[in-house]
Amino acid sequence: MADEAPTEQGSEADRALYGYPSGGESRWPSFLAVGTALVLQAVLPGRLTVGPWWLVPALEALLLIPLMIANPSELTRQSRDVRLLSIALIALVNVANVVSLALLIHVLVNGTKANGKPLILAAVGIWLTQVIVFGLWYWELDRGGPVARTRADHPPPDLMFTQMSNAAVTKEPWVPTMVDYIYVSLTNSTAFSPTDTMPLTVRAKALMGAQSLVSLATIAIVGARAVNILS
Repeated sequence: MADEAPTEQGSEADRALYGYPSGGESRWPSFLAVGTALVLQAVLPGRLTVGPWWLVPALEALLLIPLMIANPSELTRQSRDVRLLSIALIALVNVANVVSLALLIHVLVNGTKANGKPLILAAVGIWLTQVIVFGLWYWELDRGGPVARTRADHPPPDLMFTQMSNAAVTKEPWVPTMVDYIYVSLTNSTAFSPTDTMPLTVRAKALMGAQSLVSLATIAIVGARAVNILS
């Protein structure tokens, strides 16, 4: 695939493969995704968090507030300056969730049957948070992020969606949104591998590989322990 954006003389198929420019995404779906992750982390048992239960959600909320002020509605070229803050927020949620998963595995492997069902429910919350977090990673990194995707000269795609490889399936030029990236994350977490959306770059492959490993560990270890707890 070429390193430069297709020219105006390029074919429609080339343009679709490279990715059409976005008209400017709403930031509300990402706010909703992060907010859901904050709630899922806030209701985790205290033994599965670092420090007070409210500490990590509070720090994440502090990062989320400036993003809401800077971009209350639509992501545009003028909102590029907050991209690093967005990445920091996603990374913070990601690290907190991985720590919670590690603590959960430790408790399940070394603990007893006491309070087993709440731990299983906590595992579901951790798994769902992981789906949200990796969906946010894909959304923020693909073709340089939601702001870069508004430009015709955006970076090459990190993910190849079905609508990009076969432009004939849509009537209008198609661009992925937050829902599409969450879907990619969900299918990768359940299948432990890409399904209908393929990773093209090293970072996309690394993200999908890491997500598959984390999801496999969650389902395998937590699932095995759940059988003993619930039997």
